[in-house]
Amino acid sequence: TMPKEPTVLRQNILDTTAAVLACGIDPKKCFLFRQSLVPEHAELAWILGCLTNVPRVLRLPQWKMKRASQNNEGTVGLLTYPVLQAADILLYKSTHVPVGEDQVLHLELAQDIAQHFNKKYGEFFPVPKAILSEL
Repeated sequence: TMPKEPTVLRQNILDTTAAVLACGIDPKKCFLFRQSLVPEHAELAWILGCLTNVPRVLRLPQWKMKRASQNNEGTVGLLTYPVLQAADILLYKSTHVPVGEDQVLHLELAQDIAQHFNKKYGEFFPVPKAILSEL
């Protein structure tokens, strides 16, 4: 949600890919792709954003904390980021999502959005459940 230098961003993408592969992810058994090259993520985020009310997003503590750290001038990107996360989850009809404790509320937003969409348009998205890691 913060502007990045294009060369730094490209290097971060390569570094992240290298780290994922170094962790043992086998590209013969899974798909690795750059999400930013899949327009359906942004398209679904727009659709879901049109179904999500602003007060629901404003209640998220991450928005409040980040906005405070940006001198109370949080960006629209920061505000809508949880809806993009929901689109990332729902686009692939995910049923279970590994999340940390700090992301549970964002997953609950994705659940709410899926339920609202399904109620309005018919059963389409599974309502994803959290897989919490035990540290």
